[in-house]
Amino acid sequence: MTYQSKIIEAGKAIGAEAHWNGIEPESVARMRMQNRFQTGLDIARYTARIMREDMAAYDQDPANYTQSLGCWHGFIGQQKMISIKKHFGTTKGRYLYLSGWMVAALRSEFGPLPDQSMHEKTSVPALIEELYIFLRQADAREMGMMFRDLDKARESGDEMEAKRLEHALDTYETHVVPIVADIDAGFGNAEATYLLAKKFIEAGACCIQIENQVSDEKQCGHQDGKVTVPHEDFIAKIRAVRYAFMELGVDDGLIVARTDSLGAGLTKQIAVTNEAGDIGDQYNSYLDCEEVSAIGHGDVLISRDGKLLKPRRLASNLFQFRPGTGEDRCVLDCIHALKNGADLLWIETEKPHIGQIGGMVSRIREVIPNAKLVYNNSPSFNWTLNFRQQVYDAWEAAGTDISAFERARLMSVDYDGTELADEADERIRTFQKDSAREAGIFHHLITLPTYHTAALSTDNLAREYFGDAGMLGYVKGVQRQEIRQGIACVKHQNMAGSDVGDDHKEYFAGEAALKAGGTHNTMNQFAA
Repeated sequence: MTYQSKIIEAGKAIGAEAHWNGIEPESVARMRMQNRFQTGLDIARYTARIMREDMAAYDQDPANYTQSLGCWHGFIGQQKMISIKKHFGTTKGRYLYLSGWMVAALRSEFGPLPDQSMHEKTSVPALIEELYIFLRQADAREMGMMFRDLDKARESGDEMEAKRLEHALDTYETHVVPIVADIDAGFGNAEATYLLAKKFIEAGACCIQIENQVSDEKQCGHQDGKVTVPHEDFIAKIRAVRYAFMELGVDDGLIVARTDSLGAGLTKQIAVTNEAGDIGDQYNSYLDCEEVSAIGHGDVLISRDGKLLKPRRLASNLFQFRPGTGEDRCVLDCIHALKNGADLLWIETEKPHIGQIGGMVSRIREVIPNAKLVYNNSPSFNWTLNFRQQVYDAWEAAGTDISAFERARLMSVDYDGTELADEADERIRTFQKDSAREAGIFHHLITLPTYHTAALSTDNLAREYFGDAGMLGYVKGVQRQEIRQGIACVKHQNMAGSDVGDDHKEYFAGEAALKAGGTHNTMNQFAA
């Protein structure tokens, strides 16, 4: 529907109520455009379609991979999407990631917590809602500026500019994009997972990521002590999330099944098995067992191929997997997840290595040809060291002279600017494109980037402002850079909604409106 037809539609609604004096059709049309999404379910349905279309495009050409950055506050997510629109002209293929790690560290009422599912589980859907409030406000702000420009063009008689602006409004691209939302291990049993998933979806999430760790033993994927659950337990939670999507009418909602098996050497349960080769038997086949001939007091035993085996049980009452089985268990996890309702996979690795990831994906695709990954380009990896070591190893294998380098010291600044360091940096630069092509990665995300950027930028400002630079530390390092780079929030009153509020005051009170954006508003200093 065009801008003009929206005005006509609003006029018909107003015309049916003769006593609605002073309600202007164009103002109604504008407010409706600025508030396109009425509920979180509207957002979830809209963004689910976007992700489905993007997945189909990736299947046609892996150059069509997608990306996101983790955001821990609505303002951070908003500024990210504003920047993307400014620099690239479109939000296509760019999402938001909601990290449970950052919710635990930054959004819990208990204060900073480790990533162990100890934070309030309702704080996650609250952040989803917050992110979409800020993204919708970005739409309202940007459209409001376009409306003002349209009014100026009309007042000056510039019909061509007015038509251009109306067309821009007709083809306006929203800041509202998909969120991949982390539900950890579900915060309880399958019923608890289902109830929380509904909160996620009602807040706007079209894509929920769930992992195969034990809920009450949950650990960050890059820390030790991870404990997995048997496949049937995990599948029940995947089904619970799917039922939540279906109940709420988001039929094409997406589920990302994450396996932590590569780094998880423990399980809390021995899986139920009814016959050789079933899903429980496959899970149990990786247990670290010893053959026994006699039963000791308190022993837990399983039988396999006519033999009596005792799984290795730790003092914590957890059972241990055989070393070196992580990749096989990951592949099995992924195949069963995709066969039971998951749409995308997440394999948590200990390093960003295309060969390792691609090897597992190739095995998965032997069974599920269109299997695709969401991959964590994690700040827990030392990217510089990892890729310098990969280049070092490749050079060594190729017989290249590496005598000038010590593998254990490759992080050293002494190697900056060397040919090895430059090649490593180029591999980092092309990692997402290369792994999308060679390792089946549909979506690349960085879980915690804005956690680190907030710390880094605050450290830089504190060093300068509280040091000899004083106020120049802020002006030169922040405000001047905002002006030079065209950062929207340099006009922070406008970013906070002051101009949108002025528009509403004028709609409501006409000439009697007391507006904030007048001559004496100091934001006018940034007009140049």
